[in-house]
Amino acid sequence: MNTSFNFGAETGQKFVYVLPVSVADLPDDIRAQADGIQTLYSVNSPDGSRLALVRDRATAFALALQNDLAPVNAH
Repeated sequence: MNTSFNFGAETGQKFVYVLPVSVADLPDDIRAQADGIQTLYSVNSPDGSRLALVRDRATAFALALQNDLAPVNAH
């Protein structure tokens, strides 16, 4: 949890989009790790690239803020 990621350098932007993702739409290996969770949250770069999947919205926002990025809700 204390690992810092430099998403800003990867995306060239200072913001990321946070959106819900249905676990049913994810690959088998990720679904196997979801432990019964129906929805995960994706942290995406402005170009739509998925940077991270996390358990809940609060964690997604915390991840972005810890990496000096501005999280924005997306639907």
